[in-house]
Amino acid sequence: MDDAHLLTSANAGDDAALRALFERHAPWLAIRLARDLPVDAVEDVMQETFIAVWRGSSSYRGGPNAGGWVWGIAKRQSAKWYRDHGHRPDMTLLEESFADGCDIAATAAERIDMEHAIATLGPAGSADRETAQMIFVDDRPIAEVAERLGVPEGTVKSRVHRTRRLLQAALRPAKENGG
Repeated sequence: MDDAHLLTSANAGDDAALRALFERHAPWLAIRLARDLPVDAVEDVMQETFIAVWRGSSSYRGGPNAGGWVWGIAKRQSAKWYRDHGHRPDMTLLEESFADGCDIAATAAERIDMEHAIATLGPAGSADRETAQMIFVDDRPIAEVAERLGVPEGTVKSRVHRTRRLLQAALRPAKENGG
């Protein structure tokens, strides 16, 4: 049974479908989370992720890769764990923000130097990097980011738009960038 059918069944209350989703996605998810979370946090974040998958299964809109959807939930749960425990994750989680909806194996095979891409945002502590950290990694709402930075919400939205554009350009293969 494919992921879309499992999610539909889980939404209808089928515990076996949720268990099948867990068995299918938990191994790779644990590996990815372990890169950015303390070891003792991985199990907690995975548990919260699959609770959120179960609760949000009705919002899944199909598509060829439910793994990207599950990973998006896991990123948000990871960011929540960091907020709840008074830690601040580094920009490595940002790398995965651009992989949502992509084939996981292909994404891993086509990894590009993320440090270079993040460097396009300016030096550490710059407005664009701080905005990217809070929006993409900490998963904070625009209103909260605006308040924390002391700027209007429109400024945050402009920075997010510019940041996405810069990162997407930096993440394109060299031949697409004219190299």
